[in-house]
Amino acid sequence: CSKYADGGDGREMAAKRQRTVDPGSSFYGTSPGSSFMYNPTPYGYVSQPPPPPPFPVVRLRGLPFDCTETDVAEFFHGLDIVDVLFVHKGGKFTGEAFCVLGYPLQVDFALQRNRQNIGRRYVEVFRSKRQEYYKAIANEVSDTRGSSPRRSAPRARSYDDGKDSAEHTGVLRLRGLPFSASKDDIMEFFKDFVLSEDSVHIVMNSEGRPSGEAYVEFTNAEDSKAAMAKDRMTLGSRYIELFPSSQGEMEDAVSRGR
Repeated sequence: CSKYADGGDGREMAAKRQRTVDPGSSFYGTSPGSSFMYNPTPYGYVSQPPPPPPFPVVRLRGLPFDCTETDVAEFFHGLDIVDVLFVHKGGKFTGEAFCVLGYPLQVDFALQRNRQNIGRRYVEVFRSKRQEYYKAIANEVSDTRGSSPRRSAPRARSYDDGKDSAEHTGVLRLRGLPFSASKDDIMEFFKDFVLSEDSVHIVMNSEGRPSGEAYVEFTNAEDSKAAMAKDRMTLGSRYIELFPSSQGEMEDAVSRGR
């Protein structure tokens, strides 16, 4: 038996079996010629399907406190950004975020941006897991509900000072949209108002990808003012910031993204 174990056939068989399993498996910590392979278990490890690919998410730390989704998208220039989730604690932005990418392979490229800058801050990039991302979503929802929604934004307070006194023209600017948000999603967000697809304008960046901003044309100024009640309410896992805008600002932003 030992003679057979040392022979070429034995080694070849072990190598084939080795290739059919995850190289990191603890079962194969022994040498290829060990007696393990001559005691097959009834569970049939060799025929197991390969494990599912890891969920493509990374965690960022050290973000500037005025950071936007667009900043993160530019930081990961060339990668497919599915979602950016900014993390808050007690209603304040922590400087951390989770970023979901298009493919597991892109995680390695994202990690190469570790300690590169957004503005004057260098940003750390870490591997993360699906469970950590989902837990962060759950925490964001409870954090927003448990505190004043106006306080849970990562922006400076002065950013909002003009909202209540601004003149309404029937146009609102939306910021913080998930990159996957469609016109239908935005119309559902404003389901209490009469909107058509033509009245929703999703702003693209210079790469032709969604920037996280959109403009919505309401029937009149009264409707746009009433719609401000939706400021900081969530669409998916993201809360959406609303700002009074104008036809001119909307046309400039939409034409820049073309």
